[in-house]
Amino acid sequence: MEIIEILAEDMIIAELKATDKEGVLQELAAALASKHQEIEKDLLVRVLLEREKLGSTGIGDGIAIPHGKLANIVSLLAAFGRSLKGIDFEAADDKPTKLFFLLVAPENSVGSHVEALVKISHLLKDVSFRKRLLRAKSKAELYQIIRESEGLVEEDEKS
Repeated sequence: MEIIEILAEDMIIAELKATDKEGVLQELAAALASKHQEIEKDLLVRVLLEREKLGSTGIGDGIAIPHGKLANIVSLLAAFGRSLKGIDFEAADDKPTKLFFLLVAPENSVGSHVEALVKISHLLKDVSFRKRLLRAKSKAELYQIIRESEGLVEEDEKS
């Protein structure tokens, strides 16, 4: 599974407007709901907030991977948001979170959900990848960086 299979360029928010955890979840959920009619934004936010009660999905190093499951979707979906200022997401290291990957899985899925979480967390452990995401100037550049990280860009596209 490649992240690019579940993350469309129009699901990237280059600069989140939110200033707190719930605001981030609202903004990312709104992005998904705007493209996927089967997603009810308020329900998704409730699901994500319930998951956060189990423990913050802010894993540290400026990264959060909020995630949840919905009964009425058929495939794994993702959204990405960035906050250059950083947001208190109750991360494991108590530092502001700047990079947010939201994952939403069908309620009955197990393998693809876990596989995506592992893939994203592994990718974000790469310090140079995180720095490139933070330096990107646009949504298109963020998407390109993610594509390149998965080796999905031909050499001639890079120049």
